[in-house]
Amino acid sequence: LSYAVSKGFQIHPDAFAMLKGLESADVLKTVQEIIKSKKPSKNAVILVEDIKGLLSPKKNDGPIEQTCTVLMDPTPKVTTGEGVEGYAALFRSRFEKTMRILAQRPDSKRISKIASVKQNSRNNNSSKFVERGEKSLHGSAGSTIVAGLLMSRRTKKNGIEIAVDDYTGILTVTAVAEDAKKQAAALAMDQMVMLELENGKGAPGLTVKNIMSPDIPDHLPNRSKSEAYAVLISDLHVGSKYFMEKEFLRFLDWLSSDDDNDIVRKIKFLCIGGDVIDGIGIFPNQDKELLMMDADKQMSHAARLLAKVPKHIKMLVIPGNHDPGRRALPQPAIPGKDLADHLYGLPNCTMLGNPAFVDLNGVKLLMFHGQSLDDVIATTPGLSYSRPAEAMKVLLKARHLAPTYGERTPVAPEQEDMMVITDVPDIFHAGHVHVTDVQSYRGTLIVNSGAWQSQTKFQQTMGITPSPGMAILVNLATLQPSIQDFN
Repeated sequence: LSYAVSKGFQIHPDAFAMLKGLESADVLKTVQEIIKSKKPSKNAVILVEDIKGLLSPKKNDGPIEQTCTVLMDPTPKVTTGEGVEGYAALFRSRFEKTMRILAQRPDSKRISKIASVKQNSRNNNSSKFVERGEKSLHGSAGSTIVAGLLMSRRTKKNGIEIAVDDYTGILTVTAVAEDAKKQAAALAMDQMVMLELENGKGAPGLTVKNIMSPDIPDHLPNRSKSEAYAVLISDLHVGSKYFMEKEFLRFLDWLSSDDDNDIVRKIKFLCIGGDVIDGIGIFPNQDKELLMMDADKQMSHAARLLAKVPKHIKMLVIPGNHDPGRRALPQPAIPGKDLADHLYGLPNCTMLGNPAFVDLNGVKLLMFHGQSLDDVIATTPGLSYSRPAEAMKVLLKARHLAPTYGERTPVAPEQEDMMVITDVPDIFHAGHVHVTDVQSYRGTLIVNSGAWQSQTKFQQTMGITPSPGMAILVNLATLQPSIQDFN
């Protein structure tokens, strides 16, 4: 920053946030190169576009590297608690981990304890309401900030009433302004939020002026230094009569072929986001939709199919809600004894829990089956199963993969909340809803990789139209996705 100012340049805040995401040795070099390429002017500013243009990956015709590092796997860390004490520990962990995320924001220095705010409000002492006399995020005095987990949300005549809690108590406030009401409606239940409050306008007591989620920062994603590809798929449902085996075999043949433009030979990773098999007893009358009535036979057949994947392609497999093992989140890897021995025996296959965080050639990939998308879609206005990437965006904003407790998604009472998105992913991969969707959000590529199961009777009754038989191909050097259709 000092160097840029000395050369007569300012740095836009978004560009500054991106620079902070670079390796320290690259920051000054990047700024110097941008200044060299820009003509100095009276109000010269370094923008996000300048950084992106300079750091766009250069083609590398050298040997393709293949590095795969597991950054987080819940399997060895699962130590289930019990009852009220177990869930109390879980939500304490969630509160503390997300507060550490919020602490990176300048506004966090103004966070007041809920008990203190309630006491000041009762005393109706506006001079104490702003304890340090600082200005609000929008430059006006007379407001304060609290942070807590969202306990409830109710629509009232005068706005949306929300309740949040921290260690010191519960605070109920109302969002009256249109912007605040939209922000409140978009929140996931039980997520961490920061609320900027002011004295009531159109409602008694305190009202919500602004709502801030932990969110991910706008950032420059990591990229592979040489051209390599990852294929993202999920929801095979082997054993179901709706499993599209012919199309899946076509996909496997494609992986083994020599593509004209050399792309297939550069595929180094295959990431499978859960529901490898259809399972047994997952829903009522499931037996009427099964070709194989035994989970071991389903898993054995899945292993025979995946054995056709070329050995130079590293496979990463996480469980889903149809796979054997624990259903509650986080899920340990599919158990190997008796059920998944065949998969564990594949030399190029690594079995991980759900969620899992991995590093592929320097690119950080967050794999999550996506069970909680049901709750997000059901409780957030404007969302639907046709655009699952929008629901995945809600999870990124909440910095939590399964924020809502007590609905359709089972959450285990762990001592540590392993569903908090502590590190910002370059790619966020999920499945579960059987609809292919790809978006980009603040530098993170969001991928829902669809399914390999045709429309079921349940999906027909729910009005869900799946987009099966597709694979998402991501160039790790550019993070550019493409869809390969095997229908």
